[in-house]
Amino acid sequence: MTKKELAIAYHDQGYNCCQAVACAFHEELGVSEEILFKAGEGFGLGMGCMGGTCGAISGAVMAAGFVNSSGVIKTPPTKASTYALSKEIHQKFLEKNGATLCKDLKGVETGKVLRSCPDCITDAVELVEEVLMNK
Repeated sequence: MTKKELAIAYHDQGYNCCQAVACAFHEELGVSEEILFKAGEGFGLGMGCMGGTCGAISGAVMAAGFVNSSGVIKTPPTKASTYALSKEIHQKFLEKNGATLCKDLKGVETGKVLRSCPDCITDAVELVEEVLMNK
């Protein structure tokens, strides 16, 4: 099963978009699926149903921290490079889909759906693979 298929299977089981993306990479991230599931729970429907940043992007950005962070709490030397990876994920998603906010992707105000949740999830999985796994 590919990471895209796994993430979609998670979403079909009731995981939110963030959880589906992050949990699909739990082995590569070295983090238990349960921890990623818990960490991603509040990011559904654009951060707690507020229509903000797409949860799939949030899951990919969460993965960036696990892949890149040094884990050094006092003056972390990797913060800027993790921000750069997160920005790259965000920008590439925006270029492909024309929006990064859940409410815009779903057409809440315009009535025009730009991208479905499953498509957002597969796009975010592709970005994790492209930007983070080939790092």
